Amino acid sequence: MRLDEQLCFALYAASRAMTQAYQPFLAPLRLTYPQYVVMLVLWEGDGLTVSEIGERLRLDSGTLTPLLKRLEGLGYVTRRRSLEDERRVLVSLTDQGRELRKEAVAMRQNMVCSLQGRMDLQTGEQLREALKGLMVVLGPS
Repeated sequence: MRLDEQLCFALYAASRAMTQAYQPFLAPLRLTYPQYVVMLVLWEGDGLTVSEIGERLRLDSGTLTPLLKRLEGLGYVTRRRSLEDERRVLVSLTDQGRELRKEAVAMRQNMVCSLQGRMDLQTGEQLREALKGLMVVLGPS
């Protein structure tokens, strides 16, 4: 039972390291890493419900709602109740949120460049695929 032999700890520590690596690149966008992944989901498909975003990110509404409120405060998204079902909250990008995507593309390229020399693209892709397989094995959260 050594810490360094635990898969769970390696994943936890790597996740924290990745989040910290993104921090200086996201700061000019005024985003935290969790806010960034919410924006990634919305850039893929605008006008989603909170529950749809939560399913995609494997987050519950209690975790997601504060993130969305902060993004709304930044002017990147709007939240409004569905006219068909008031229990559903629709999240949409503002013009400013859509424009932010251009900056995020450049930010991601800078992030990738910073990793070059420390990890090659093929290794990164293999790692991502292995982690996606692990998520399937562990099931929905």
